[in-house]
Amino acid sequence: MSTTADPGAAARHTGVWLHGVVAEADPATLAGITGIAGTPVRTVAAAGLVAVVSDAPLAEYGEEALRRNLEDLAWLERAARSHHAVVDALSRAGAVVPARLATVYRDDDRAARALVERRDELTSTLARLTGREEWGVKGYVVPGATPRAEEPAGGGGAGAAYLRRRRAQLTGREEGQRVAAEAAATVHTALAGYAVTARRHAPQDRRLSGAATAMVLNGAYLIERDRLAAFSALIGALADRHPEIRLELTGPWPPYSFVAEPGTEPQPVGEAA
Repeated sequence: MSTTADPGAAARHTGVWLHGVVAEADPATLAGITGIAGTPVRTVAAAGLVAVVSDAPLAEYGEEALRRNLEDLAWLERAARSHHAVVDALSRAGAVVPARLATVYRDDDRAARALVERRDELTSTLARLTGREEWGVKGYVVPGATPRAEEPAGGGGAGAAYLRRRRAQLTGREEGQRVAAEAAATVHTALAGYAVTARRHAPQDRRLSGAATAMVLNGAYLIERDRLAAFSALIGALADRHPEIRLELTGPWPPYSFVAEPGTEPQPVGEAA
């Protein structure tokens, strides 16, 4: 007995993962970029905007599957890396509004509808990002860069002397953290004054940063592309002025810190109209 294949079956089982929105997409930039499920990236155009997407099997990227997979750290890391690789390639070619991770639509029509509904917001954001890049500056405590607390004198034997030394060490460490935090605030203010706009994120835990000492500054700065050299020189001058913290410039990054809040991003596949 013969059967006739349903031409719409594959489409019903495949969603559309949104990587980012651009004003226009150069085919040369998109060539060879792999999307979220190992499929080539492609575009959906509407309202004078271009959504860069990749096909995502709903068995893994549908609403229920995403709810489960987003709790799997290994899966989440793989998805985040794939998503970021596309957004990073787009950002190096020009302005891009990165999509929130796991923004999936049921089909191209729904992705296009989101572009129409958010046209004014997306167009404004792209204009603000054009010619600019996000750079990060991290600041870490430098042990011993602040004056050591004097060890208090006193008797009481070896046990008491140990406790006094320990108390002095803790006091010195707390003072070092306080001075470093004040320096970080001063540095951020100076860098923010130079940037188009800036955001100060919460410091990363040492297990995540991989640094030997505590992070006291985790700043993001939107910089004009042609002013990067001067921005880097400013960081050097601030580092000389504040030896109590070690400054590290990172980037350029896609402008994750300077796009709309997640709540205004397109809704996941299960909620998309």
